[in-house]
Amino acid sequence: MHPTQLYPDDLVFEHEATEATGVPGTVIRQWARRGKIRRFQGRPDEYSGKGHEYKTMYALPEIEELAKAYRPMPQRAPKAA
Repeated sequence: MHPTQLYPDDLVFEHEATEATGVPGTVIRQWARRGKIRRFQGRPDEYSGKGHEYKTMYALPEIEELAKAYRPMPQRAPKAA
């Protein structure tokens, strides 16, 4: 998806993307680090509303597209000592 195809309403904070798609925030940040999705600098007058000043925003349509194929990876059980 090209950035010119995005509307201002498509840009969301990490916790909003998590609520909308069910994908954990750590996975969203990992996708952004690997270049699967783009991150955008948020506006300084608009904060996340969760008591923190998160300024990184993500495009919700890109996350929704990747979330279709996302499957949570089960974690290993701790080994007994």
